[in-house]
Amino acid sequence: MLLEGRNAIVYGGGGSIGGAMAKAFAKQGAHVFLAGRTQASLDRVAAQIQGPVDTAVVDARDEEAVDAHADQVAGRAGGIQISVNVVTDHDVQGKPATDMAVADYLAPVEAGLRSRFVTARAAARHMKQQRDGVILMFGGDGDRSAHRRNHQLGGLVTEFSAIEALRRQLACELGEYGIRVITLQTGGVPDSIPAELEWRAPIEKSLVESTLLGRAATLEDVGNVAVFAASDWARTITGAAINMTCGAFVD
Repeated sequence: MLLEGRNAIVYGGGGSIGGAMAKAFAKQGAHVFLAGRTQASLDRVAAQIQGPVDTAVVDARDEEAVDAHADQVAGRAGGIQISVNVVTDHDVQGKPATDMAVADYLAPVEAGLRSRFVTARAAARHMKQQRDGVILMFGGDGDRSAHRRNHQLGGLVTEFSAIEALRRQLACELGEYGIRVITLQTGGVPDSIPAELEWRAPIEKSLVESTLLGRAATLEDVGNVAVFAASDWARTITGAAINMTCGAFVD
């Protein structure tokens, strides 16, 4: 198995994206540690995982809580080999940027960047001692024509770009310790949109139409790509984004 003997922390592990990654990690032999803000959601995902799994209520923006949890995981399991943060973005959409309050525009930038920095830092402190590890980001810069298409995404795209800047910085600083930092670049995952959401159908249609392959990534795809990125099969990849947009974004 590709991840046998490795410990993986998944922040946002109670959500659809985090759950897909966690299940894929476990299937390939990893001991999965789900972290999130709602115990019921974590328990629901944990029940679907075949293999060793632990859950903990942790706010990924709280540096003391994140550090304490990471220390606990490393001390108990013998290290942290994989860390991925897919917590929910606290964004406001549907308004032109010039009509938004400053706080609403900056909310996803501040919350998203803070949580990624806090969780990556906590993992890196242990990975540096091991001289090994993988930190995964999720999302990427996305379709850079989004601004031109007037999607009115508020500060969301700005958040994505800020996180990508963090990924590049961490890859440069941590490479000497054998730590890889990678983004899984997505153009959107229709499976992750709640079925009851009124706008799911048009959103899914838009996502699929923007691709070159005429289909979008599934949750299973997300899990499989995450496993590859975290495994030794991707040992030569760091400081980069793995493009899983089905051609919605062309390098």
